[in-house]
Amino acid sequence: MDDLAMTLLAPGRPLAAVRRAAPAPGAGEVLLEVSACGVCRTDLHIVDGELPPARTPLVPGHEVVGRVAALGPGAGRFRIGERVGVPWLGGACGHCGHCGHGRENLCDDAVFTGYHRDGGYARYAVADERFCLAIPEAYDDAHAAPLLCAGLIGYRAYAMAPGAARLGLYGFGAAAHLVAQVALADGREVFAFTRPGDARSREFARSLGCQWAGDSDRSPPAPLDAALLFAPVGSLVPAALAATAKAGVVVCAGIHMSDIPAFPYRLLWGERVVRSVANLTRADGEAFMALAGRTPLDARPVPYPLERANEALDDLRRGAFDGAAVLLAR
Repeated sequence: MDDLAMTLLAPGRPLAAVRRAAPAPGAGEVLLEVSACGVCRTDLHIVDGELPPARTPLVPGHEVVGRVAALGPGAGRFRIGERVGVPWLGGACGHCGHCGHGRENLCDDAVFTGYHRDGGYARYAVADERFCLAIPEAYDDAHAAPLLCAGLIGYRAYAMAPGAARLGLYGFGAAAHLVAQVALADGREVFAFTRPGDARSREFARSLGCQWAGDSDRSPPAPLDAALLFAPVGSLVPAALAATAKAGVVVCAGIHMSDIPAFPYRLLWGERVVRSVANLTRADGEAFMALAGRTPLDARPVPYPLERANEALDDLRRGAFDGAAVLLAR
């Protein structure tokens, strides 16, 4: 089988369209015929070199939806033709202290899709069957792809703010608009913080039901119980602390963020908490897919042909769309 893979040859350079033979699945692996792959801001950090890739050449992409085309030796969890999803976490050692305590997302030997191993910016991709996820039937491929990172990371960040009646979302992109839908379905108030002057994204947030939307440098009309930061901008941490009530939590949900500037202790005082989200676990994936199966979520996919992956990355870089970019391989 012939493959087309949009490949990173060196950070800071556009992806190259590489023709190759389809990869062969190894022991416990499945070969997927990719139908769709979401374009995540982490992909952009890798391509731009802000998050140095583990190796090159590299095929990015970790929001992969495809159908099982072949089984490697010993693989049997899925059937040929079955649709599955591949998220960021593509493997873990299974025996370290973190793995043993349900924290495989922190495993020092974790393997990440589209970072350590080739991802889904291709027509074929190989994945460890143990780390693949079943996808609710209600979602077509384009709507399912963003659930595999934007949805999952958003869900893990959201779970770190239990009981927050008033939730602030900084950076209203692919993850935040899915979290907003989950939070609104849970009966929470949602305040959306967008890039200064971004009237389009503010209107998008209001159209989803957010009670307030404003620039990220503005104070909200009421104190937040929790703030989730999806924008990779370190200066938003003190801004979010200033907007958060005592005992509130600020969750930094990105894998990369610019440096956090110094801020006065009074912003942290009052038992406020700043914490980060690192990766995800298979349990997160299963819980979120179950939630997505009973709570309809609209990922607002913005489709691009696979060959236009560089255009999709450029549009993400400059904030040209709301929702989530998705590459269609078929």
